[in-house]
Amino acid sequence: MAPIEEVNTKGQVVIRHMKEEDLKEAADLSYRCFGPDMSLNYNQIKSQFEIFPEGQVIAEYDGKIVGSALSLIVNFDEYGYEHSYEEISGDGYIRNHNPNGENLYGIEVGVDPDYRQLKIGKKLYEARRKICREFNLKSIMIGGRMPGFHKYADDMHAEEYAEKVMNGEIYDLVMTFQKKNGFELRKVMPNYLEGDDESLEYATSMEWMNDEYKK
Repeated sequence: MAPIEEVNTKGQVVIRHMKEEDLKEAADLSYRCFGPDMSLNYNQIKSQFEIFPEGQVIAEYDGKIVGSALSLIVNFDEYGYEHSYEEISGDGYIRNHNPNGENLYGIEVGVDPDYRQLKIGKKLYEARRKICREFNLKSIMIGGRMPGFHKYADDMHAEEYAEKVMNGEIYDLVMTFQKKNGFELRKVMPNYLEGDDESLEYATSMEWMNDEYKK
């Protein structure tokens, strides 16, 4: 697989594959982004890197890791729409990674809060699409958070909230971004990520189809 790499020029965001020396900083980033209840730890990220290094991408700015996109390959049909984050990610260790699967599953995208004005998330999603194409995978699947839902939960159920976000009636920090990046809503899943109080532990199963996929 060709490397994901940009010229490392001062003041520019560099998107590249994760290296072994990045592991601690990547774990620290996950903690800054998601806190103690939802972040991935060093051992989990180390396992991901060892099992599927091509699927782990970081964003670097002036030598500092400021973003990451972590993934594995699965046959999504084996999990369906009733899975939890723990199940689909192998408890964060991706030991369930299936190199013969047909779907790239994104288990985390994190951007340092101090660097979110640099469109790093968009660049990480572009890198993830490149991985999907180069491995000739059918699609990218994600179980996306819906962090704005807690503000509306007294007035509507999760499915209605998700539909309104996808229709542009409500802005959601995560879902709206995913929609702009070409993801389509497949289903709202309850009890997905323990500790995600903003989403009330709901998640949206969303999919980006690879139009270059060849059976």
